[in-house]
Amino acid sequence: MSSALLPKPQMRRLLARRMKLHLFGAFFVSVGCAALYKFGVAEPRKRAYAEFYKNYDAMKDFEVMRAAGVFESAPPK
Repeated sequence: MSSALLPKPQMRRLLARRMKLHLFGAFFVSVGCAALYKFGVAEPRKRAYAEFYKNYDAMKDFEVMRAAGVFESAPPK
């Protein structure tokens, strides 16, 4: 009697159904992680580099390092 009350387990195409669910889930998780990395890491890093190089003077930096004696080919003045 109890066997008539239990539904039969699905034996065919079970892997295919589960695989669809897992593929969609993995796709959305990976797109979410890529978006979080882009807007959380890459874009702030680009802005920081752009801000640094907006006011960066290479010759001034070279003269400071030259005065400190960093370079062998350019002795300090």
